[in-house]
Amino acid sequence: METAFTKLVGVEHPIVQTGMGWVAGPRLVSGAANAGALGILASATMTMDQLRSAVHEVKSRVPDGTPFGVNLRADAGDAAERAQLIIDEGVRVASFALAPSKELIGRLKEAGVVVIPSIGARRHAEKVAAWGADAVIVQGGEGGGHTGDVATTVLLPQVVDAVDIPVVAAGGFSDGRGLVAALSYGAAGIAMGTRFLLTSDSTVPDAVKAEYLRATVKDVTVTTAVDGLPHRMLRTALVDSLERAGRTRALARAVRHAAGFRKLSGLSWPQMVRDGLAMKHGKDLSWSQVLLAANTPVLLKASMVEGRTDLGVMASGQVAGVIDDLPSCAELVSRVMAEAQQALEALHSLRTLPPPG
Repeated sequence: METAFTKLVGVEHPIVQTGMGWVAGPRLVSGAANAGALGILASATMTMDQLRSAVHEVKSRVPDGTPFGVNLRADAGDAAERAQLIIDEGVRVASFALAPSKELIGRLKEAGVVVIPSIGARRHAEKVAAWGADAVIVQGGEGGGHTGDVATTVLLPQVVDAVDIPVVAAGGFSDGRGLVAALSYGAAGIAMGTRFLLTSDSTVPDAVKAEYLRATVKDVTVTTAVDGLPHRMLRTALVDSLERAGRTRALARAVRHAAGFRKLSGLSWPQMVRDGLAMKHGKDLSWSQVLLAANTPVLLKASMVEGRTDLGVMASGQVAGVIDDLPSCAELVSRVMAEAQQALEALHSLRTLPPPG
């Protein structure tokens, strides 16, 4: 299936595997890429050396020239250095969870890198399009992790009407029917996080995957207790505990987690302070919210890497409630495209029905 997105990026299918922290590592990304989708490495929890190693590992797992991407934190103090690594390594796509600066977009584009920010509002899409972004991923409120409160079915057509670059829809997608629905709104593809997390290529521990598979739609909630921002995840005893914790207790936990994240990321304390200042400005956060932000990577690592569902949080889209299997990336992408073809054929048959009476 050829769309504006597949032509832009050079992939076979209009499907993106999103850059989920602690989840989107070389095995999952190469699995998605080899299946003809766009796999995206999550780099925020990696040091520079780890990121370079991960890029090399993906390259070793896919045929030469296979497109894949790296997700960057636009507000990170070393964003420019990470962007240069992407350029030097010939990575096809740079994706961003927050809007990168006009200067950074220009630098990447000049080097031939496709720039695709993720956005959650029409005005954000208009801004990055004006700055030269090649495409945008639009996440509706159904999506996992940090999310907004506008449903994909409302947000997506707004953005499609507002910009003239390819739009990829995210939030609530898991099958071929969703792909066709997104295309009918004018999108050029879909992005899926939770659905790719729940594959056999995902390195998430089996016990954690089992929690996702047991979840119903009602077991997925939005809370601000983790880092002060709306965050969609599975409701667990830990989430309940975080919501009951007082402000002092929550901030004390965040201080400990900030120290832990410093070790994981390889950042110095001055670098973390600079990143905090950038984050505070970019999102208009209070200092307590900036401090609480350290909770997210540490609590996600506890579950997604260490398998501790009692000590970690599990970011999740609402779509987890309708997923009940663990296919490989190849099986998943093939199934999505077959379902999309069936849905398109069914729609075509409606057009050719004789008029009533």
